[in-house]
Order: sequence, then structure tokens, then C-alpha cells
Amino acid sequence: MKVKSDPQQLFKEIMGSYPTGVTVITTLDENNKPVGLTVNSFASVSIDPLMVLWCIDKNAGSCGVFKKADNFAVNILAGNQQEVCWTFASKSEPDRFAKHPWVLSENNLPVINNVFASFECKKVQMVDAGDHYILIGEVIDLNKNEQEPMLYFRRKVGNVPENWA
Repeated sequence: MKVKSDPQQLFKEIMGSYPTGVTVITTLDENNKPVGLTVNSFASVSIDPLMVLWCIDKNAGSCGVFKKADNFAVNILAGNQQEVCWTFASKSEPDRFAKHPWVLSENNLPVINNVFASFECKKVQMVDAGDHYILIGEVIDLNKNEQEPMLYFRRKVGNVPENWA
């Protein structure tokens, strides 16, 4: 039986019940200050060439920085990095990078320490899509650490369940 509801609220409920990975997307602003935000709308696009995509809300405080940036890093969080997830998701955190160790990569991108994996990307396209932009990047460098990725499910984040291994 179909339940009548506000379509946007029902959409959020459905999508929140669809497990996804959790990433923090990072770049440098025009003053070489690191900028980043938590994102779960991330996907692979192509193997040849290596390409990924992610989406940013047009109302996000850092949207303008990412629109102007030529490159970005996708930090796929490890299952034990819940604090990193919530720090970079917070709209009130003034200096997100002061709370968590990170390095500036050889490609001049901020990469968070101890993530499951990272992709450093050259932005190749930005698509206007409703209340978001889709940013597509070609992977120019990638790294994977020996740990499990973080999952987002029903507004909770954490490790991959052991019985999934």
C-alpha cells in the first residue's frame, strides 16, 4: 500500500535508508586555505580514464570555493572516523582542519590522515542539477590504507558490519 506523504520528506527517508559511503571533499581556496565538507553523494564514473563524481548543495557555504577550484580530493573515511565526519558536516565549525590531522599532498591538495582511501582529482566538468551541482573529476592520484570504510545508514555512520566481510 502506498503511503501518502510529502514527496521530499519521503525521498529523504528512502535515500537515508540506502547505505552509502562517507567522504570528505577537500580543496584549497584562493588564499590557499583548506576547505572541506562531508559528502555521501559520491560515485565512480569511468575506468578509462579514471573518473569520479560528487554533488554539492548550491547553498553550502563552500560551494563557491568548489565552483572555482580546478581540483579536489575525495577522502573516503575509515569506519572509525565518525568525529571527522561530523566535524566536516557541521555548519558551525569555524576551523574544521584544526581538529583533525591532514597533509598537503604533492598535488597541493589537503588530504586527511588515516582515511580508508583518497582520490586526488582534476575537475573536468560541473553540471547544474536542481539544487545541487555535480562535480566530475579525473583521478590524478589515489591511495588506499588497510582499514574498512565508513558507511552512512539511517542518519548513522560507522564501520562495515563484520558479517559483510
